[in-house]
Amino acid sequence: MKEIRIFARAGQGAITSAIILASAAFEEGKHAFAFPHFGSERMGAPLNAYVRLDTKPIRSRSQVREPDYVLVQDPTLLSGFDVAAGLKPGGVVVVNSPERPEALGLRLNHGRVVTVPASQIAQEVLGRADRANAPLAGAFAAATGEVGLAALQQVIRRRFAGTAGERNALALQRGYEYVKAKEGAP
Repeated sequence: MKEIRIFARAGQGAITSAIILASAAFEEGKHAFAFPHFGSERMGAPLNAYVRLDTKPIRSRSQVREPDYVLVQDPTLLSGFDVAAGLKPGGVVVVNSPERPEALGLRLNHGRVVTVPASQIAQEVLGRADRANAPLAGAFAAATGEVGLAALQQVIRRRFAGTAGERNALALQRGYEYVKAKEGAP
């Protein structure tokens, strides 16, 4: 089983990101489970969303404490949380940041950090920098190979009809292409 932990702030679309990643995996024939973890939070409060992917049914419903992958939608959360806590060997941390991975100061015992300027891509394509979840999902696909670009685009077009779907699919593709070109991801 592969486990994903997403760090974001309420209102940034982390739960939508989790659902899109799980739905894309399901489209590709995997079992998937996505769920949030938050209290009675207000907009802007930190929260986590989780995704589990497997080739067999998923029974675990607990929080993800030892993720294979971490997505960080809001880079301001890097200073207040140990986002890489429990990261499994060979894990990947994908961060919404225009900075180079080594500039973020993340200390990993194992694994790697991938950065993507998801907010910038979202601003250019969607007109809203706070909607970085689509480019970040594309970056995740490029960095890990856990879900394919075509499945993600199919899901996002279904989730957001018309022009919104097409723009989100383009933002997703731009995040994917950025990581493929800059990071040489698998």
